[in-house]
Amino acid sequence: MSFTWYAFYRLSLFVMLSKVGPLLLTKLFKPSFKLNSDTSANLFIKQIQRTAAHSHKLKYAMEKVYLRSSNKTDELHISFHYENEELRINKDFNFVRKMNEKVETALTRIRTKIENELNKRSKKSKKKTPAEVQEPVADVNMSEISLEFIYSGTQSKITDVTFAEMLQNTPGDLHMRVIDKTFQIVVNQPWIINLVLPTTVLAGYLVYPTKLEIQFAEKEYSRGEWFKAKMPVSKDLQRAEWELCGSGLYYKTKNEDIGFLLKFILTPANRKGVHGPPVENITKNPVEAGPGQCQFEMRHCLTTERLAGNALRVVSYNLLADLYADSDYSRTQLFPYCPPYALKIEYRKQLFLKEILGYNADIICLQEVDTKIFDLDLKPILELPEHNYDGIMAEKGSSGEGVATFYRNDRYELLKTYDVNLGENIRTLSIFEKLWHKISDNQKLVERICDRATTLQLTVLKCKENEKLLLVANTHLYFHPDADHIRLLQIGFSMLYVEHMYKQTLAEFNMQPDSKNLAIIFCGDFNSVPECGIYKLMTEKFVDKDFIDWRSNEEEAVSNVSLSQPFHMESACGTPAYTNYTHLFAACLDYIFYQCDRLEVQQVVMLPTEEELKAHIAIPSVVFPSDHIALVADLKFK
Repeated sequence: MSFTWYAFYRLSLFVMLSKVGPLLLTKLFKPSFKLNSDTSANLFIKQIQRTAAHSHKLKYAMEKVYLRSSNKTDELHISFHYENEELRINKDFNFVRKMNEKVETALTRIRTKIENELNKRSKKSKKKTPAEVQEPVADVNMSEISLEFIYSGTQSKITDVTFAEMLQNTPGDLHMRVIDKTFQIVVNQPWIINLVLPTTVLAGYLVYPTKLEIQFAEKEYSRGEWFKAKMPVSKDLQRAEWELCGSGLYYKTKNEDIGFLLKFILTPANRKGVHGPPVENITKNPVEAGPGQCQFEMRHCLTTERLAGNALRVVSYNLLADLYADSDYSRTQLFPYCPPYALKIEYRKQLFLKEILGYNADIICLQEVDTKIFDLDLKPILELPEHNYDGIMAEKGSSGEGVATFYRNDRYELLKTYDVNLGENIRTLSIFEKLWHKISDNQKLVERICDRATTLQLTVLKCKENEKLLLVANTHLYFHPDADHIRLLQIGFSMLYVEHMYKQTLAEFNMQPDSKNLAIIFCGDFNSVPECGIYKLMTEKFVDKDFIDWRSNEEEAVSNVSLSQPFHMESACGTPAYTNYTHLFAACLDYIFYQCDRLEVQQVVMLPTEEELKAHIAIPSVVFPSDHIALVADLKFK
């Protein structure tokens, strides 16, 4: 089947991956450009060169030494704050030692560090004129300074033991004496290792730490507070007048926050009520105006309430992985109409997070999910108690992106999850053996299909309200324009796997083969228009050996292969004109297939009109974060 623009668009993607693929893979692990956002493109472009947010600052409790040691390593982290006006020291000290090290060795290192600080301040004082020097730094003989670990009860000095041996005693009985101060030693208190805020903050969207690493603490017990302030004329943030504006791990900005810097203070805590030292961070750039009303916000009018009982809402959405959006080729060839700042993941993720949350879905199937976005953005936000989602990701080989499924944990219990890399497993899985033997003698075909890292993800869920089960499949099939035969084989292998797991689920939960309490939902970006074989197989259950898709590449043509699948399936959203809309190609590629003898459609959330899609020539754009449109459908058990 020939689709001129379809072929051209897919060929463009192929050229991008073959020519700049290695560069994209390396860029995936490099820091992205730092940008800021505004309705003016010029302002956005100027912000791209700005640096990252202010480094986070720990606020140590005075006169405490924090020791941290994990069972996974033999390292011991030692942290404390020492302040002495006479010596003009006001500094955090951090050391990493070994648990099997003698305490005297560590004290020597600490002594050297303090001595270096004293020497630096003494040299600075000598360089100043008499008028500049308020008071000279006191002369100190380090050999006379007390620096030791002691038992508080007996005040006896601890010597000739390792840290591991020392910490076998009750930690509350341990202290460290530094010059004129005695510090209480606390061990493995809740701790924040890393806290980073985003460089782009849009009014009307969520702001949250883009990186948060905690130790000996749980997020749900930690306390976060958000403050806002204008940058002082002096540019001295110490003079900023901070105003409390929110609490929790995230904050939804408002239009009245535009022009304000944000400060986030997080106090780590654990389930026992123990709190560690708080950490604060300040955004480098102020809150900027958002893009105005996005089309998905109009769609949200139909999804204001969450569903219950036998009803469920399903979303399928290709997010456009940063891997494919953040390249010169993408900016100049694939999406030249989209302002560069709007292609940046820092901008787009704010939009698609707001969009996804606004659908109030029960099940969310995502494709082209960057692993870093799953780990640092989707999971931290969607899995917050107020949203009640749990998420599972299946990476597509080693590409750095894959598919992910989220489900409402207040409505559904996860029973099983499976993922299979089709390219790696079609030769070996017994359920694939019959179909594999029909194509195994075509060497070029075998090489091409086995080289694909296409992944199928299956999730078995039980509804807590009615005990009914769902088998949710999620995939993203191969994209190339001359690969209708590859995609058709991929869906054939996928349906064999789905059928196998369907039967296994029936047996495992003692259900009859005709049970109405188990239903299949199959979501994804199938990269296939409705006229092709995938839609035919899913909705008509059969594709014969003469179907035109088998010959989409003559050198790899598939002979004497027909496909069938046993389930009555329909497309919940039908065949809309567009689920993908770029300047090179626009068509229906995404579907939510459902088992229509078990489920029925209650509502399909309206898709954007073509006028809305081409308002900025095509998508992605400043108001559409992906080149695909989210499909949203409400289903109900019959």
